[in-house]
Amino acid sequence: MTNGGAGSEPPKDRRPDRTGDADRHNLIHQRRRARRLAIQALFEIDSAGHAPGFVVDERLAYTNPGEQGAQHLRWLVSGVVRNRSRLDDLIAKYAPEWPVDQLAIIDRNILRLALFEIGSQESDTPPKVVINEAVELAKLFGSDSSPRFVNGVLGSALAEAGRKTF
Repeated sequence: MTNGGAGSEPPKDRRPDRTGDADRHNLIHQRRRARRLAIQALFEIDSAGHAPGFVVDERLAYTNPGEQGAQHLRWLVSGVVRNRSRLDDLIAKYAPEWPVDQLAIIDRNILRLALFEIGSQESDTPPKVVINEAVELAKLFGSDSSPRFVNGVLGSALAEAGRKTF
């Protein structure tokens, strides 16, 4: 046991590192805003057929999700657009009673977005967080039955989507 005399180390500061917490909170907030903008962009792309790059640029012209949020938005939209047919195949597999083209546009795109983020090799967001965020988007933008539907499909698809195939 040391008595704090010469040559001993000063006591360690036991307070948590708040700088790291603030950075993490900021990243979470920016990604949440990016997902919200992404679902709006994907809805427009799907319903109106507008060019993805144009739609994303327009969203960013009016809303600033932060630098990391903007990067996440572009990554999400481009990933969903590039992998749309594979994502639709997953939706069809895990919601066979609902043809993908007959799903509500918002539900279809929330599922695409979440399945892409869960299944992307570049994603560092835990799948359960992605599912929770998708359910929150469904509550915000979908019908009364959307959150339950989205949660059910994503829960069923989790094992396959989590194999990081995109």
